[in-house]
Amino acid sequence: MAIVAHVDHGKTSLVDQLLRQSGHFARGELHGQFIMDSNPLERERGITILAKNCAISYTDVAGKRYHINIVDTPGHADFSGEVQRVLKLADGVLLVVDAFEGVMPQTRYVLARALEMGLKPVVVLNKMDRPEIRPDEVLLEVFELMVELGADNEALDFPVLYASAKEGWATLSDMQWPPPGGGNIHPLFEAIIEHVPVADLDPDAPLQAQVTTLDYNDYVGRIGIGRVFAGTLLAGEEVALIDRQGQTTIQKVAQLFRFDGLGRKEVRRVDTGDLFAAVGLEHVDIGVTIAAVEHPVPLPPMSLDEPTLHMVFRINDSPFSGKEGTSVTARQLRDRLKLELQTNVAMRVEDKGDEFVVSGRGLLHLGILLENMRREGFELSVGKPRVIFRSENGVRTEPIEFLTLDVPNEYMGTAMELLGDRRAELSRMENRGLRTHLEYTVPARGLIGLAGRMMTATHGEALMHHRYHCYGPYRGPIGGRNSGVMIATETGAVTAYALDQLSDRGLMFVQPGDSCYMGQVVGEHCKPNDIPVNVVRTKKLTNMRSSTKDATVVLKAPRRLTLEGALEYIEDDERVEITPKSIRIRKQYLLDSDRRRHAKNSPGE
Repeated sequence: MAIVAHVDHGKTSLVDQLLRQSGHFARGELHGQFIMDSNPLERERGITILAKNCAISYTDVAGKRYHINIVDTPGHADFSGEVQRVLKLADGVLLVVDAFEGVMPQTRYVLARALEMGLKPVVVLNKMDRPEIRPDEVLLEVFELMVELGADNEALDFPVLYASAKEGWATLSDMQWPPPGGGNIHPLFEAIIEHVPVADLDPDAPLQAQVTTLDYNDYVGRIGIGRVFAGTLLAGEEVALIDRQGQTTIQKVAQLFRFDGLGRKEVRRVDTGDLFAAVGLEHVDIGVTIAAVEHPVPLPPMSLDEPTLHMVFRINDSPFSGKEGTSVTARQLRDRLKLELQTNVAMRVEDKGDEFVVSGRGLLHLGILLENMRREGFELSVGKPRVIFRSENGVRTEPIEFLTLDVPNEYMGTAMELLGDRRAELSRMENRGLRTHLEYTVPARGLIGLAGRMMTATHGEALMHHRYHCYGPYRGPIGGRNSGVMIATETGAVTAYALDQLSDRGLMFVQPGDSCYMGQVVGEHCKPNDIPVNVVRTKKLTNMRSSTKDATVVLKAPRRLTLEGALEYIEDDERVEITPKSIRIRKQYLLDSDRRRHAKNSPGE
């Protein structure tokens, strides 16, 4: 079973309850929440980034034992490549929908992919413990979405369960809830067993298995994770490895693992329909077929969505280079990006010598990579995110995103004006009491920097989600940042005296005691133009008594930019400097004379 849903609709919490109540684990063996989110970054952000497998043994009320493989998938649209691949492993999908929010952009995406593959859906309306739920309307939304996506009659006859992953219960009726502290998740297990058919696969046919996910180990290299679709996969036997180009090589499976609980268990064989992890296959990649040597027939290749956004990665060449990080050279940066390509198949890297053009599915996709590199001790600088344009039949096209927005009624006009400035086109509007639900198609360019401005315009009350929709005709230019920046003219420690003198010029990004260098962006100017400022200036001391007593300097709190916030903020002539301890914005050319010369030579930029 693959568990799919929009971000924050409760997938991982539901998996926690399935694991705890399966009877597979001893009391006290599972600790904490979000058991499957093993990555520290996932726990900090509260989102699933990587798809993960686990397997549980469940015994039903009749005493019959089942081995159920569960795949937890990411909910954010930037990681839709993960969902797209792992659905190949599944016989059915558990579609989790928030009983209040209803159908969201990623719900549409994952359901469309599942129906394309002919998977049987089991719908779970989650968060039934919330006071403002609307299960009947949400169930109707799910049904209408399936009709819109062209589901057949069998798929439309989907089972529905009402659940609270937080409280650990599920029921077949929205009218009969368990008492507080009572109930269990077993009706969900029974629904999976009853409604999700076991795949009709041939165990006596020649071996056919396909790799859908990659893992990496420093000792054994790439580990291919996939499913056996025909025959039996044996450890130590020779197999034919058929890549996506049709090239066949004969290799040997060194070790074979089967998923058991939260880990893997080494086995001699993996039978038809089960998941495996194979070690020892050279050049194994996503979509390759592992077949019998005497009958090498490939499985249909897997199609992967192409990247829609790219950024330029460079070594950190600022005056503070090497002070905080341990990996600062282009060679180390190149090796790290090559290592990322071993498992991150939705990413592309173009090596241009001293810089690298890295392409991904979205800003969060690349932002997670940068955050991981930062924690590993890397120092680098990156340029402004740019969308990838294409030309189709002589027409310039760009990636278009499908965006949903829920705002309070009093801020609807402000939100629509903000989206109108970014070439968004309204496709649906629905009033939901005190809030309004809006649906737009908007260029991916228009989403860069939109989240912060939308939160400011709606006083933090907007709920905004988006996903990739299609490539459409270019919609014209979109305005950039409305305000200029303050650029440091000296290198040194920031002083309170200097910041006090600049307080009426705009909002600062630094505070007293911070180190800065010439060419660093230290604040946002309240007017559209950039201005040079001296933030290291100190008060001149004399032997004359001052006529007025020194007043206590009270400064406004600086604006501390997050990594994603900084990437959205910068313009074409700026970069984000990323180190293990700091995130700074700087001009591409640190010297004012260089900036003037570049602006003169390229007036169109």
